[in-house]
Amino acid sequence: MQNFEHLVTDVTSQESFCCLDGETLLNASVRSGKNIIPVGCRNGGCGMCKIEIVGGDYRTGKMSRAHVTEQEEGQGIVLACRTMPGSSLEIRSKGTSPGFN
Repeated sequence: MQNFEHLVTDVTSQESFCCLDGETLLNASVRSGKNIIPVGCRNGGCGMCKIEIVGGDYRTGKMSRAHVTEQEEGQGIVLACRTMPGSSLEIRSKGTSPGFN
C-alpha cells in the first residue's frame, strides 16, 4: 500500500511541509521541524493549533466548540490536531499571521 504525501503551504510565510494520508496537520508540521503551526495539548482541547484552510480538501475529527464554532468550521477554520488532508492544502496559521484569531 502506498502512502500519499500532500503538500501543505502556509500562505503567509510561504513555508511548506509534507503530510501523509491519515496524519494530522499538526503532527506533520511538528515532524517537519518548521514550527508553522503552534503546538498545545495535541488533543483538540486547547485551541493553540487553530488554523484556516484556504484551499484544498480535508477531513476533521471532533473539535472543541469552545475553540471552533460550527460557523467557523464551515468557513474552514479548524484545529490542526484534528485535521487530515485529502489533497494538497493552503493554510493560514495564527503562528505566522499576527492578525489571525
